[in-house]
Amino acid sequence: MIKVKFIPFSIALVLLSVTSRSQERMTPELLWSLHRVTGEGVSSNGKSVYYSSKLVDWKTEKSQVHHYKVDVLEGTKKEWTTEAGKTNLQRYDKVWYANYENVLYESNDSGTSWKEIYNGLQDAENVWVSPNGKFVAFSKDVLIKPSLGSDIYSDLPNTTARVYTDLMYRHWDNWEDGKFSHIFVADIKTGKVKDIMDDEPYDCPLKPFGGAEDLVWAPDNRGFVYVCKKKEGKESAQSTNTDLYFYNIEKAKTTNWTEGMAGYDVNPVFSKDGKTLAWLSMNRDGYEADKNDIVVMNVENKTKINITANWDGTVESFVWGYRDSKIYFNAPFEGTQQLFEVNVPESERSVHHVSMLTQGKWDINGILGVAGDEIIVSRCDMNHASEIYAVKPKYGDMIQLTHENDRIYQNLQMSQTKMRAINTPDGSVLHAWVIYPPDFDPTKKYPTLLYCQGGPQSALSQFYSIRWNFQLMAAQGYIVIAPNRRGMPGWGVKWNEEISKDWGGLPMQDYLSAIDDICKEPYVDKSKLGCVGASYGGYSVFMLAGIHNNRFKSFIAHDGLFDLRSWYGTTEEIWFANWDIGGPYWKSPAPLSYDKFNPINFVNKWNTPIMIVQGGLDYRVPIEQGLEAFQAAKLHNVKAKLLYLPNENHWVLHPQNGIAWQREFFKWLDETLK
Repeated sequence: MIKVKFIPFSIALVLLSVTSRSQERMTPELLWSLHRVTGEGVSSNGKSVYYSSKLVDWKTEKSQVHHYKVDVLEGTKKEWTTEAGKTNLQRYDKVWYANYENVLYESNDSGTSWKEIYNGLQDAENVWVSPNGKFVAFSKDVLIKPSLGSDIYSDLPNTTARVYTDLMYRHWDNWEDGKFSHIFVADIKTGKVKDIMDDEPYDCPLKPFGGAEDLVWAPDNRGFVYVCKKKEGKESAQSTNTDLYFYNIEKAKTTNWTEGMAGYDVNPVFSKDGKTLAWLSMNRDGYEADKNDIVVMNVENKTKINITANWDGTVESFVWGYRDSKIYFNAPFEGTQQLFEVNVPESERSVHHVSMLTQGKWDINGILGVAGDEIIVSRCDMNHASEIYAVKPKYGDMIQLTHENDRIYQNLQMSQTKMRAINTPDGSVLHAWVIYPPDFDPTKKYPTLLYCQGGPQSALSQFYSIRWNFQLMAAQGYIVIAPNRRGMPGWGVKWNEEISKDWGGLPMQDYLSAIDDICKEPYVDKSKLGCVGASYGGYSVFMLAGIHNNRFKSFIAHDGLFDLRSWYGTTEEIWFANWDIGGPYWKSPAPLSYDKFNPINFVNKWNTPIMIVQGGLDYRVPIEQGLEAFQAAKLHNVKAKLLYLPNENHWVLHPQNGIAWQREFFKWLDETLK
């Protein structure tokens, strides 16, 4: 006889409440309420990890940031804040440096007390203190080439005129104002300050996304290495060539350490003994998605070795190991991002072998540093936002150190994700992630979305986004298929490069192969298929709208390229268009893309409802792309909706805009699919 244990009424209510909460699904409001974890570094003794947790109140669009220190061995965390709101900058053994209201402070007791040491940081945006504490470098905008009418004509302070005589007059989401970010160096004791870039019209950190990683002090305090692209105007718009420059403090002299290296050279990091410099390097000028390698250089004799040249992949980021004989890096791998190890050779003849240390259905999306024999990383997957983990490199085992969103996850239904292999007409094998709704029932039929990734050469991995979130899509009752089509890293360099100058060719074949393959499953409702994407994914939506042969019942394109001719004439980074499209439309003969792969040429075949999203501050895919597409759809009598976000760039960054975007996204799908 089975005995039934009596449960008190009060406990039963609690259990019922827990059960009810466990049925919760992801919503836009819940997604924007997740804590956002950012690693800030590892203590010099390797015993503690520092991180911040940001919580955004989408109703007020205000955020709170809390800073924590986690004991790596014990797993315990402690909140810490610097005195009077000071921002912690650097830790050298027991010495900390922080700044607050233009003043640099020093602490010798882990931030408990602070001593003012320098007060010349007015308008400084990045601050780097030398290891010996004698010098401070910082970046600050300097007016070099006036372009605002009020700067050109002092008697016209209210004019809004802007005057330009060259390209790169705007970039990403900002118009050029004639100011450039320069590096200044100050002697902390004497207060003497020098602009090491004089009147050069160049930036460091690199705009628009460069930051503290663009400068690193040499451990011997002789000077520092900084990243700069010393090109301007039309030359800058057509080139990706950045270099690493060493500034010698004593000689006040700058030397180009990567002269002759044609592509991106960024993220310089010295080994602990200062004898070797490592950085990320691309080989070809004008190709922003080139294979990213790790190059090491002997600082004394300037001998360089590419230690990942023979590895068939592309590096995301790296850190030096506890000993200078190893480097750890993360990289895309077959629909995920994993942690790798490579030994640092003593000479060009030495063997440098790459090993993959982790393997699982997740993304190692950042590396903080090394704590003893463990590597501290940031990790996410399609069901979980980023948290911090410690990895034991010998076996790839992981220990979770932060748990900022556990409370939400324990009450949230998760989606199942599976990798699907698909045969394509050209004899290749395409792999696609399939994300299923919570409580998926294979006996039912579900509306299904084809997700088109942007980039175009960005990895489609186990990423977790506050905007394009697969967990959120699946939670609304959709199956999502997300193909790793031609052009994505993680499947070998050849696969990664097959998209260049073929935007509307094999990648479109891959997309159609993916949706046709998933439609073989009985649980896919073939009468309710949608196609969504942003950037190159938005281009893909526009392109597929003209060639899908009535497969889809709904489209959503966000900041997509609609007319390659007008886009070439208004985008800012011309190198990208030159490499991927083949050059200008007036070239003779004209690149094939403008005719064969231009969505505007297929509008006469549009017959499916389409929603178009456009950011007003998007200068990479400017506003006319979305407006042209919407106008074409309406004049062609296609059901269409325009969602215009005047204060957003290529991304949606404001919380309430983000929630409005997601509500409109699902409202459109409900209206056209369900």
